[in-house]
Parts: sequence; structure tokens; C-alpha cells
Amino acid sequence: MRTLARRLAAPAGALLLSIAVVAVTRGAADDALWQVRRAGDGFDDGRVAAAHDLDHPVTFAPAFATKADWMARADALRRQVRVALGLWPWPDRTPLNAIVRGRIARDGYTVEMVAFESVPGHWVTGNLYRPTGRTGRLPAVLAPHGHWPGGRFQERSIEDAQKEIAAGAEQTLESARYPLQARPAMLARMGVIVFAWDLIGYADSTAIEHRKGFTDVDAELRQQNFLGLQMWNAVRAVDWLTTLPDVDPARIGVNGASGGGTQSLLLAAIDDRIAAAVPAVMVGGNMQGGCVCENASLLRLGTNNIELTALAAPTPLAAVAANDWTVDFMTKGLPELQKIYALMGAPDAVAGKHFDFPHNDNQLSREYAYAWFNKVFTLGAPEPIREKPFVPVPPAELRVFDETHPRPASERDAAGVRQAMSEASERQMRMLASHHDTLEPVVRPGFETALADALPQRVQPVQGSFRQMGGSGFSVHQSVLARPESAARVPTIGLVPAGWTSGPVVVWVHEEGKRAALEADGRTPVAEVKALLAKGAAVMAPDVFLTGENGEIAGRIRVKNDETYFGYNTGYNRSVLAERAADVRTVIAFARTIGGGNVSVAGRGKAAVWVLAARALAGDTVARTVVDLGGFDFDQVRDVADEQLLPGAVKYGGIRGLASLATGGGVTIFGAPARPVAPWITLPDGVKARETPASIDDLVAAVLAR
Repeated sequence: MRTLARRLAAPAGALLLSIAVVAVTRGAADDALWQVRRAGDGFDDGRVAAAHDLDHPVTFAPAFATKADWMARADALRRQVRVALGLWPWPDRTPLNAIVRGRIARDGYTVEMVAFESVPGHWVTGNLYRPTGRTGRLPAVLAPHGHWPGGRFQERSIEDAQKEIAAGAEQTLESARYPLQARPAMLARMGVIVFAWDLIGYADSTAIEHRKGFTDVDAELRQQNFLGLQMWNAVRAVDWLTTLPDVDPARIGVNGASGGGTQSLLLAAIDDRIAAAVPAVMVGGNMQGGCVCENASLLRLGTNNIELTALAAPTPLAAVAANDWTVDFMTKGLPELQKIYALMGAPDAVAGKHFDFPHNDNQLSREYAYAWFNKVFTLGAPEPIREKPFVPVPPAELRVFDETHPRPASERDAAGVRQAMSEASERQMRMLASHHDTLEPVVRPGFETALADALPQRVQPVQGSFRQMGGSGFSVHQSVLARPESAARVPTIGLVPAGWTSGPVVVWVHEEGKRAALEADGRTPVAEVKALLAKGAAVMAPDVFLTGENGEIAGRIRVKNDETYFGYNTGYNRSVLAERAADVRTVIAFARTIGGGNVSVAGRGKAAVWVLAARALAGDTVARTVVDLGGFDFDQVRDVADEQLLPGAVKYGGIRGLASLATGGGVTIFGAPARPVAPWITLPDGVKARETPASIDDLVAAVLAR
């Protein structure tokens, strides 16, 4: 027995002397065998205190030894971004049905009105600026805008414009009044085709109100979000530009500020057709974007805007900073980008500059962008480049739709667009499901991103947490399990049959935590656990995240603004379900040091989903998995605060999608949903699903089957 105690107390079954083994008998008569924590023991779960939000993302401190190391990280992160945006796999590129009309002539350029369908029923609207007097294929720049009043129709008052001039931010009245026309007008006169389009809900894009229609639980489950639709609009804008005969597809850039800066850095990250980028006043490690159109569940798990910007490397990129949340970019942002660009063999392809103004997109910032594109696209404009005066187009004349040109009859609101997106996604998934080898490479990254974890290589009890207590015919080994460099703490008990030295180890997970492994007296194993012990199995029962003693200690994570959009929470922190599944994997990894290859895992009810999610990413390390789902599938989650919410779970096939990843060991699912989210997903040979519930005998027989 003492030998097993040492094995349970040792880190990964080794380094026995590094942890003091404390073996005690049960103390006072009313001590509960499940109670691992003691007042003031210092073993608190640190995840609540370590929660991130849009003002406090993780820090990016690159320490990649080689280019290959960074590229492996970049590939994984790029997948994460696309999953978060609802763009994994890429949606079908449906016909654009572009409308281009109403050419307005100006000195050295023209302005046209444009609309195209990025998805059926959703029209992207904007203006195309074309140089005059130029021949051949020309470079093009995408110009997304931020939350400036009026968007593409921005028109400052003369009084406000004069304030900009007095502050030194602008030089001419027309640029100060119409800054979102100033950039495309100047670039066009430099020989660049520019497409400036609307944020959803701005200017001509009125079918969907800004910030509305994508914040409910169904959107979370299908990984549909405002930012994802806007980024798809940007990708489709690239698609459209490449159809124009006068655009050089090898020279397409992007330049936007504020919310447009968010779009710029993300577009450069996910679309390799972008050949140059200038994201303004959004690249930094502080505030990451305050609007729902800049946030999405899973987007910034383990990362921040600096690293997301680094995904563009080695594409030439220059970032603009101001006296806002990017104020420290030159010392915390640019040096990190320079390290990545140096690894990629392009140390001179990244630059940045801070301008001593409040959050803005003023003339000095724009001129910095002009110089960058002049260099990268070899435009040949004499430097230093200064913005020329121009004649603005009255905003009413920039409208794509008016009394003469009505809105398309096919246009849909948010509900209609989301329905079209859902139907298209399901068609795509059904097609992929006809062959497992085409479905798995899509489903696995989806769930890997949502769960954001892998089986740890090393788990050990927190020093001083181990205790051994005696029971009737069994002993209880108490410990708080932890991974190196993790704030998570998992109080766990191991119930071991008398005389046990080897045999199966069953990780037994319950929604109420480890106390549910014992009767109300706190000493007698419940029927399932008693049956497992009688069959010679050791049982490990944890308090996973916010359950049992962890629930009493931690409370529930809340972060800034998540009451209005849950992506403000799950965009920076793992979901409750993902944390619980990670804790199950922690216990599985430790159980392997005890039971070798003979480790099984079981769970019922809510815990069944955590177990299945843990098993899906545990590879062949688990011999047998048994769950009783009680008929659950993810479409039954109806509230964003539901602890069973897993972003994207419905999109990637629900329970059957998750179970399809559980290869390499026997999996038995009792209480399978009668109407699964994705009945068309074929389960692997080793996974058996039945709708009937599991009796105690069923569970024990299945979890100990040979």
C-alpha cells in the first residue's frame, strides 16, 4: 500500500524525493474522505484570477528557436483564427453578382459605386477608386474603415475639421472633413486601384444593424459572428478585385484604421493573396478591439493582436500607433514582430511608427501608409509623399442604392443571412462526411480549437497536497493535481482496493465532483464505485473546474462586457466545458503513471460530455471510455451562460462529430441523442452508440471490458 502511495504522490511516477509523502489515517470521526482542501492550504485554482478580457489579453513573448518552430505555431494559430471566424473550412465561394455603376470623374481618378453578394442575400457595398491615364495591370488596396461616424459617408463639420487642422492632424479642409475619401483619392492618383467598403450597418449596408443579430447562443454553437461575416466580406472583396482586368493580383494590399485596422491585420493573417498591409491603431498588447465586430469566441485564446499580426510574415507590413491603446507599440509590439520577420528571413519587411495624436486615422498616418505602398509596390512616386488637395464627392452621390437604384430584392436581414450560412455549412459538412478522410481534417481542428488543449506530458500533485486515508476495505489517496506552468488545480481522490498493487484505473467523473463518489456519510463508496472496486479497479474521482471544492472556492468567471456578447469572454478564455475537459485530461495523464496503459474513463449526465470531449483529444491513451449522455446533444444548449456551451459544437457535428474523433480505443455511448445534430456522420468502428441509458452493471461491464 505504501508503494502505491509513493507512486500517487510522485510527479509522473518519478522523482520520488521531490514531493513529501504524507500518509495519515482518518482524523476526526466526521472527516469526509472526499475533502481534499483544507482552509488556508494555498491550493486555490488560479484560473478565475488569471482570466483574460479585451483589455488584458495574454502576452506575446516570442521565443521560437527556428523558422520551423514559428511556422508550426503559425499554421496552428491560422487555423484557430479561421475556426473562430467561422471560416474553417472555407465557405463555398458563391457567385458575386457584382454591380458596378455611376462613374464620377475627379482629377486623376474616378469613383464608382459597387455592390456584390459575399453570401446569398448579403450585399457588400462600397466605392471603387480607379486611376486615370494608366495602362496595364495596377496594384490594388483594400480600405476597410473603423467606427467613424457615417463610415464611408463621413463628413465632419467645418468647426471640427478646423480643430483637426489646428492640432496638426490634417493640412487641408477637404481632408479634415472627408478623411475616408482622402486615402483612396490619394492612392488612386499614385496609380493604385482602391476599394473602400462599408462596415456592416454603416452607409449603404443597412440590412443588418451594426452589433446586432449574431450574439445569441445558436450563433455561438455554429461559430457565426459579426467579425466572421465582415472578414468573409473582406475575403470576397479580394475575390472580386482579382476579377477586374486592370488589377494586378500579385499586388493587393490592405490599409485600415481602428476597426478597419482589426480587419487589416486579420485579412493579412488568413489570406495569402495580400501582398502588403498597413494596419493602423490596433496592433498592440493592450485593448484588442471593443466592438462585437472585432471579437469572436476562440479568436484570442493564448494570443493577442501582436501575434495575430505576425501571421502575415514575411508579407511586407507597417503598423501605425497613436496615443491610445497602441501607445507602447514601438517597445511592446514592433520588437516582437521584428523577431518573427527575422526568423522568416525578412527583417526589413516590417516597420512601424507612433504618431503623437489621439486615436485617429489622420493625414500623417495616411502619408506613412502611402510611403509604404510606394516602396512595396514600386509606384515611383517622389518622396516625401504629401497628400494632395482633392475635390470630395458629396456623400449622397456615393450611395450605391437610391431611388433610381433600389436595393436588391434578394437582400436578407441577419436571420436570413444566418440561415443561408447554416444551410450552406451543413451541405458542405454532409458532402465531406461521405468520406471520413475528408471530414476528419475539418472536424478535428474545429474541436481542437474549441477545446484548446492536449493531453499533458507531465502532471504531479502540488507539493504538500498528498494525504492517505483509510476506508473500509479500501484506502483513499487525496491530492491536488497540477500541470507545470498552469494555474489550474484539480482536487482528486483515488479509491484503491485493499492490497491493490496493479490493475485497471478508472477516472470516474461526476458533475458534482468527487464527493459524488461517496454516499452522504462521506465514507461509503456509491454503488458504481463500489462495483468497480469489487472488480479490482482503482478509481480516481476529480473536482473539475468549478465543481465540488473548486466550485466552492472559485465561483463563476465573469469578464468585461460578456453580458452583452459572450465572445468577449470565450474569445479570451476557454469555455467552462473546455476547462472541465482539460481537467479530465489532467487526471487521465496522471492515472497513466499509476495504471500504465490500462486507464479507462467514465461519466454520466453533464459529466458525460466533458469525458467525451476529453477522450476525443486524448488519442490512444485511454483503453475504454463509457459515457451516458442522457440524450444530450449541443443543440439543446439554449443560453450562452450554459456550462455545456462549446463554441462551434453544432457546426462541427455535435456529439457525433466529437465522437468521430475518439479513435484508438473502445468508446461506448449510452443515452445517445435520439435526434443527433449530425446523424449523417459515421462513427468509427471502435465507437458504439445506443439510446438506452446505462445501468450500474452496464457501465461497470463496459468500462472494464477486455
